[in-house]
Amino acid sequence: MDSYGELLKKTREEKNLDVEKISREITIEKDYLLALEAEDSGVFPGEAYLTGFLRNYANYLDLDSEFVLKLYHNKKIQESPVPEALIARKKIPSFVFTIILPVSLIAIFAIVTLVLVLVKKSKLDEENVAISSKNVAKQIELSDKKFSDRVYVGDQLLIPTENGGQIVLSVKDTLSSFGLNTPSGTYYVDLSEETEIDVDGDNVSDLILYVSDISFTDEKRGAEISVLLRHGVSASSYDSVALEDIPFASELGTKHPHKVILEDNRAYPFTVNVSFRGSCLFRDRVDRNASVETYFERGELFTATPQNGIRLWISNSNALKITIIADARTFDLEIGEAGKVLVEDIKWIKDTDGKYKLVVVELD
Repeated sequence: MDSYGELLKKTREEKNLDVEKISREITIEKDYLLALEAEDSGVFPGEAYLTGFLRNYANYLDLDSEFVLKLYHNKKIQESPVPEALIARKKIPSFVFTIILPVSLIAIFAIVTLVLVLVKKSKLDEENVAISSKNVAKQIELSDKKFSDRVYVGDQLLIPTENGGQIVLSVKDTLSSFGLNTPSGTYYVDLSEETEIDVDGDNVSDLILYVSDISFTDEKRGAEISVLLRHGVSASSYDSVALEDIPFASELGTKHPHKVILEDNRAYPFTVNVSFRGSCLFRDRVDRNASVETYFERGELFTATPQNGIRLWISNSNALKITIIADARTFDLEIGEAGKVLVEDIKWIKDTDGKYKLVVVELD
């Protein structure tokens, strides 16, 4: 098969997958997915978007993304016009060369001289650009509000800590993939990819990073990113879980059955990530903190790391997807239908067998 579009469509249909469902899960517009299957490059704002979306779509379908990109590039080469230099021309009579040879030598000398001047100027410009880029490197202090902007190599993201200090993250790469240096290592994030990052090496997510634009040919263009810090907790050590606040299963006080996510011999902090695929009025209360109410729109993110539990008030339960990270494992929750108003607790409880269980409880 030599068509990347046919390969995508055939694989999706064999897996019996719906385009709208794929669009929601990889946050790429349905029209773009259909355009990839139809090999219609005209709908994309630029080739970087096309190849980035193509890579993500192929990975979602468990295809070899490098092979799919190769099919795309092969098709692009085939559709390119034949260079004029390859088109056969009529033979020029030999006497013409005796006339134009002196003129040609003069022209060649002039061209070579011009090229040398331009090369020298280009090197000077590159040096000036490098110096200029170094001078304009900036420091960005992150807060509890989402940061969205274009950043460049050398820029620094500063995360506040509870003791008044800062954790410094440095932009390492803005070509093809976004590279970020952190105290726990270097992370790379591709175009249209969302990644959780543990900056201090404690195996708990400290922020969520999303790359919305990056160049595949020019590092100096930088990268457009969005960064969201963990809700309610700055990057530092966690407080211990308050075991006295963990209720027994018999004390839940609701007629609805609870859903067990995992069980263990101990309780520990866990992370709740919420991605919004539609508008939603959303309120949360982490542990004993005051509740916070926010209006989220499609494409926005929420994250929190409770010690014991979190309560969520949701105006439209179908407008969001909840992911829970605990004990280095990830659990996805689909919690309701369109337009349904929902109140849920996600928290630790203690069962009669002495084990701790992380549960989801729907409240009246």
